[in-house]
Amino acid sequence: MTLDEVRAQIDQNDSELLKVLRRRLDLVKQVGQIKSKEGTPVYVPERELSLIAKRRSQAEELGLNPDLAEDVLRRVMRESYGAENDVGFKCVNPDVRKIVIIGGRGGIGRIFTRLFMASGYSVEVMGHRDWDRSAEIFAGAGLVIVCVPIDVTEEVMRKLKGLLSDDCVLADFTSVKTLPMNIMHEVHQGPVLGLHPMFGPDISNMAKQLIIAVEGRSPEKSAWVIDQMTLWGALVRKYTASEHDEAMSYIQALRHFTTFCYGVFMARENPDLNTLMALSSPIYHMELMMVGRLFAQDPVLYADIILSNRRNIEIIERYSREIQNSIELLKKGDREEFIRQFSMTKDFFGPLAESFMEESRRLIAKMHDAKVS
Repeated sequence: MTLDEVRAQIDQNDSELLKVLRRRLDLVKQVGQIKSKEGTPVYVPERELSLIAKRRSQAEELGLNPDLAEDVLRRVMRESYGAENDVGFKCVNPDVRKIVIIGGRGGIGRIFTRLFMASGYSVEVMGHRDWDRSAEIFAGAGLVIVCVPIDVTEEVMRKLKGLLSDDCVLADFTSVKTLPMNIMHEVHQGPVLGLHPMFGPDISNMAKQLIIAVEGRSPEKSAWVIDQMTLWGALVRKYTASEHDEAMSYIQALRHFTTFCYGVFMARENPDLNTLMALSSPIYHMELMMVGRLFAQDPVLYADIILSNRRNIEIIERYSREIQNSIELLKKGDREEFIRQFSMTKDFFGPLAESFMEESRRLIAKMHDAKVS
C-alpha cells in the first residue's frame, strides 16, 4: 500500500476510537444514574485499580505497552467522573431542611453550593451584606459552613453565637484548624466539624479531590457531611487540628513562600521568560509553570496562608538558615560534604524517591507530548 493509503486506514481507526469513547461516556452516564439512586460513591478506588490492572494485562497480551493503556484509560476515567457528576447525587441526609454557606459566592463556596444543590439540599448563600437578616437565614439550618478569607474567619464565627440551633452542624473551610476549631466550640453548643478542601476553584469535579476533616464535638452528628462528600468522589482523611496545622506548615506555607521568593527574585533579575521557556526541558518547564501558577492567583489568599500561624514563620526562618549554610558549603567548594548531605537526604526520602522519580517521569512524558516547538 502507498503511504497515503496507510494513513487513510490510521485516520479510520482514529475515527472508530472516538466513537468507542463516545459510547463509553454514554454508558458512564447510565452508571451515574444508577449510582445516584443507590448512593454509591463516584470514585471507588478498588474498582479503578482492578480495571486498570485488567487492561494492563490485556495490553501485554495484545503486544501493547501497558503504560500506554493505563495513560489512556486514566484520562478517559477522569472525563468519566465528570460525566457521572452531571446526573446528580443521592441525598445522604434528607432530614436537613437547609444548608447555609457563608461566603458561598467565592470560588470554593460556589463549588460546594452546586454540589449540595445537586444532592437535593436547599442551600442559601450568605454574604457580608446579609447579616441584618441573620436570624431569618439561619432559622432551620442543619449545616452552616464558614467559607471566608482567613483574616475575617474569627470575626465571622463570633457573630454566630446564639444564632444556631443545638442540632445544627457548624463547619468551616479554613486552611488552619486549631484556632477556628476552638472558636467554633466556643460560639456553638452543637456539632462542630473542621474541613480543609485541598484544591482550588478550578477543579471540574470532586473525584479524588482531598478534603481534610477535623472532628469536633459530637462527630456522630456531623458524619453525614463526610459521607455526602465521599459520595461526590472526594477522599476525606481525618486528622487532629494540631496534626493538620503542623503538616500544612510544610505542605502549604513553606512551599508557597519558597515559590514566592523564587518568583520575586526572577522578577528583579528580569531574564527573558520566552528564552527560558524555549530552552527548558519539560521538567524545568513544569517547575517554571508552577511558579507562574502561584502568581496567577489571589495574593491575599497566599499572604493569609503564610501569615496565619506563627509556626510557619519559625519554619521559614529555619529554612532560611539552611539555605545560608548551603551557600557557605558552596563557597568552600566542599564537594564531599555536598555529596554527604545529598546522600543523607536521599535516605530520608527512602523508597519514595524512586516512586517520585517514576511518577515524575510519566508527567514529563505527557508534557513532552503536549509541547509545541
